[in-house]
Amino acid sequence: MEAAPSRDEIVLYLVSQFRQKIRRSLQVTLVLDGMPSLSRDVKERVRAVHRNQGDLAAADELLRALEGQARPPPGLWQEFYEALKEGGFQAAAYVNPSLEELPSPSLEALNETGACLVENFMGSLVEGLRAVQVAEKCVEKGLFKGEDLERVRAEDNVLGNRAAVRELLERIVRKKDWFSPFLAALRETYHEDIAEVLSGQQDECNENGISVDETQELQGFEVAEDLKKEIDVEHNSTGEENISEESFGEASAVSDDADDGDKRASPEPELSLRDYQMEVAKPALEGKNIIICLPTGSGKTRVAVYIAKDHLDKKKEEGKPGKVIVLVNKVPLVEQHFRKEFHPYLKHHYKVTGLSGESQLKISFPEVVRDHDVIICTAQILENALSNAERDDEEGVRLSVFSLIVIDECHHTHKEGVYNNIMRRYLKQKRENEKKSKENKLRTTQPQILGLTASPGVGGAKNHSKAEEHILKICANLDADRIMTVKDHASQLISQVKEPKKKFEIADDKRKDPFREKLISIMTEIQAYCKLNPNFEFGSQTYEQWIIQEEKKAAKEEDRKERVCAEHLKKYNDALQINDTIRMMDAYKHLKSFYQEERSKKMAEDEEEDEITASKLDETDTFLIDLFYAKEKELKELASKEQFENKKLTKLRETLLHEFTKEPVAKPRGIIFTKTRQSAYALYQWIKENSKFEEVGVKAHYLIGAGHNSEFKPMTQNEQKDVIEKFRNGKVNLLIATTVAEEGLDIKECNIVIRYGLVTNEIAMMQARGRARADESTYVLVASDGSGAVERENVNIFREKMMYKAIKRVQEMPQEEYSRKILGFQLQSKMEVKMKAKKEQRKTYKQNPSLIKFLCKNCHKQICSGEDIQVIEKMHHVNAKNEFQELYDVRENRTLQAKEVDYQINGEIICKDCGQAWGTMMVHRGLDLPCLKITKFVVVFKDKKTVSNQIFKRWGELPIRFPDFNYAEHCVSSDED
Repeated sequence: MEAAPSRDEIVLYLVSQFRQKIRRSLQVTLVLDGMPSLSRDVKERVRAVHRNQGDLAAADELLRALEGQARPPPGLWQEFYEALKEGGFQAAAYVNPSLEELPSPSLEALNETGACLVENFMGSLVEGLRAVQVAEKCVEKGLFKGEDLERVRAEDNVLGNRAAVRELLERIVRKKDWFSPFLAALRETYHEDIAEVLSGQQDECNENGISVDETQELQGFEVAEDLKKEIDVEHNSTGEENISEESFGEASAVSDDADDGDKRASPEPELSLRDYQMEVAKPALEGKNIIICLPTGSGKTRVAVYIAKDHLDKKKEEGKPGKVIVLVNKVPLVEQHFRKEFHPYLKHHYKVTGLSGESQLKISFPEVVRDHDVIICTAQILENALSNAERDDEEGVRLSVFSLIVIDECHHTHKEGVYNNIMRRYLKQKRENEKKSKENKLRTTQPQILGLTASPGVGGAKNHSKAEEHILKICANLDADRIMTVKDHASQLISQVKEPKKKFEIADDKRKDPFREKLISIMTEIQAYCKLNPNFEFGSQTYEQWIIQEEKKAAKEEDRKERVCAEHLKKYNDALQINDTIRMMDAYKHLKSFYQEERSKKMAEDEEEDEITASKLDETDTFLIDLFYAKEKELKELASKEQFENKKLTKLRETLLHEFTKEPVAKPRGIIFTKTRQSAYALYQWIKENSKFEEVGVKAHYLIGAGHNSEFKPMTQNEQKDVIEKFRNGKVNLLIATTVAEEGLDIKECNIVIRYGLVTNEIAMMQARGRARADESTYVLVASDGSGAVERENVNIFREKMMYKAIKRVQEMPQEEYSRKILGFQLQSKMEVKMKAKKEQRKTYKQNPSLIKFLCKNCHKQICSGEDIQVIEKMHHVNAKNEFQELYDVRENRTLQAKEVDYQINGEIICKDCGQAWGTMMVHRGLDLPCLKITKFVVVFKDKKTVSNQIFKRWGELPIRFPDFNYAEHCVSSDED
């Protein structure tokens, strides 16, 4: 009886039968790492082939090496199988010694078809995919190992996103049963258009004209067979299909062009505007700078896409260069505008890209600008590039490169905002162009400006004239020819943008609150201990501001007792605010967590004695920690008593239950806006723990910011996207969000929007209310009686009405008057910037006068610094340092001699090297002192960023005030005196 074949023999036989499939579906470097029995010489030889010729050649070399061993180490082939399995490669299915995992023909065809489609649409994928984002999702789904992700990241860091996409795709097509999970990964990372193309869910034609019907799910073989025939499928002796390398190379070459790939990838959606959209777009289509003011949900971004395409089309017809940059103020908006608007509508005609400070794209910004027609980015990226251009043209870009700038949420173009900094550069160039025109010099080209906003606001105006002034200032900052709102087609806009029903839910705040009283008594005890006596209400923002300042002051004065007490008082004040907003138990947990961390940081556990001993505690630490733990049990008991619970939560519960059960809303969807990240998370926990909400179908999640300017852990960009996507598809139907969701983000329309005790300004109110765009929607303010929230909300409603009246008055203003006022505000802004710069300069050099140097006007020798100068009678600037006397000669000049009250001029001082006059010698109370004239020197200003040389007419023009002359310091006395 013959012996059964060993596992090694089975693997060797399977390799001989499925050799072509195996060589195409593994990555050699990963396999080598999992084969310790393979000799070092063989590994180095295979790696060398991989470096020089790629994976296919290296796979052949590895298989030849394995098959050519006369006496292979026992278990070598089993090792080969295990390495394939560990790497997640499809090849493992073909060499399983148990013969149990051979893939079904349909699944095999699906994966091979996917590989063909990936290769055929490579150009589109390289342009459209964000490699690292997809690779991270592939790790989550078990498709990728850590090394796969590291290699994709490395390619992205060194060569950029395109190279990283190719690395991603080369790896993914070798994985086991990869196609369907990969499509899911694409959809979950917001690459729906690419997933649709690869899954055949769009009516597509590839480069050879093969149709992929949108209803087909690629489960049959017809598409696979046809596609393989078109790209030259060969058959080996075992009957398996082998796509030749030459055919693959040819397909890549054809599809590597981004435009060709995109044309095959998906049909262009129709880009058209409604009548009201066309009404506000018209002046921009004529090339004018305008602000478009349309409500949230009315399609402002679509209007911008239309204007951008029209602008680029016209530039192309005229044979002139055209380039559009779209500026946003939030990182998620880059991806949103790219995926949802600009890329789908423009990709067949123009190269579109999006990047932000968070982007994995490592190519320099100037290179991105050169290579693309439309760039969507955060405004700070452009501002940085403009600053770089002032130092080095190669490292930055200039505004003249662009022919159209779109500024999203343009109401932020004011004061020292990044939008306004960019527009100040624009206005400076405009003034220089006007000067060049007068001198008949060539002007610098300037871009057209398009601003988008749902609400410019009134800037805190209390009357109509100030509101009008605010609108005019925004127009001036954006150099807008006019501000556009809908007039002729208002009825169409009203039918498009639903106005929600407004409600106030006011809770009685006269409840008994023993938990709050206990917190205040503890705070009073701490204040008495460190002798602090504030005049602010406990739990208020003013108390918070005061205690933060006290903490800073104590730190500067090195008063540890007061600083630590202030830090703890801040935590108690936080707890009072949490108690006012959400549950007493949340406030208690906030304090408990803080004191547990404090004790763990400052106490060390003795393992041998099983005791906790103080290691870093001083008297103040001991007092504060002991005080909390002495009161902890009582605080916990009070926090557990439901009869004292926050009445706002009761109102919120009633509102939510009503809105999620009312007819005729079949699938309710809502947002709760709250002030802090902590309250958003606490409300989420409160809803999860209340079974009533689950019974009526509430599926909640929190949505908070990605910045690190809070003690509460932020959300990552991917986490934000994931929550928004779940909200869009209905897996989540209630968001509890901070202000991050108020403006800009593409959030599904809601039928209920609640501002939970959060009232800011009229812009935020309008943005939040604009989220309630569904039919029969409701906008609710939930607040405490006596909190002032209702009054502030009514003020915002009044300001909103003021804003629309102010816009109307500005629109009706005669053009001459409008232009005159705009110019006036632009000049005012210019002067304000100058004055601010002088103030900052004065502050800098007053704190450190050594940053100012004085050079001889004639020979440019450095003669002294600002710290050497003192002033007599607030007018005579002298340098009495001994070393200064070595640098000048005194020349008699009788015409300068004149007697004054207590000093006289006694000759002229001149540079020893060049004879340049520097000033005069004066006699002051018996002392000979060199008195300097500012006009005789070049003043050099130096700070961290710049060095500049200036000449002044008067000492008073310098941004510094020098100290008074110290007579005693320079008057040499003797014992006899």
